Amino acid sequence: MALPQEISPINPALMDTLFRTSEHEWIPQPNDPERAFMKILWTGAESGHWAVQFRWLKGYVAPQHKHLTASHTFILSGKLGVRDGTLNAGDYIYEPNGMLHGKTEALEDTEYLFICEGPVLFYDDDGFTGYLGWEELRRIQADHEAKKIAAA
Repeated sequence: MALPQEISPINPALMDTLFRTSEHEWIPQPNDPERAFMKILWTGAESGHWAVQFRWLKGYVAPQHKHLTASHTFILSGKLGVRDGTLNAGDYIYEPNGMLHGKTEALEDTEYLFICEGPVLFYDDDGFTGYLGWEELRRIQADHEAKKIAAA
């Protein structure tokens, strides 16, 4: 493709990322592998951003947490109970840095796209219980792949 001027990327290996969700299996979430699953769509080491498709079965409750950066959520199907409201299929939510959440509950089997600009910190009444960010997602992915290989 001819360009009107030199605008080629400095990084010659620069490429789009295509993740065909239909070709990947759901990874059980460590805190409730029977009712919570995810597909890790993308993790960006250079920015700390990440994108995940979550699938929560009815009754799953995500622990309270704080967003250490902004996030975007799009509900693909189902319903989530968040704070004093309900998120329905087709709803889009922007959450700014610093947002606190009590529990988030799957009121129906629910799938949603979650794009986060950094980590999410989980806590209970006694203190911090964990976090989820791009590095942890890569560890979860590697652990899942290792379990598949060991089972084969």
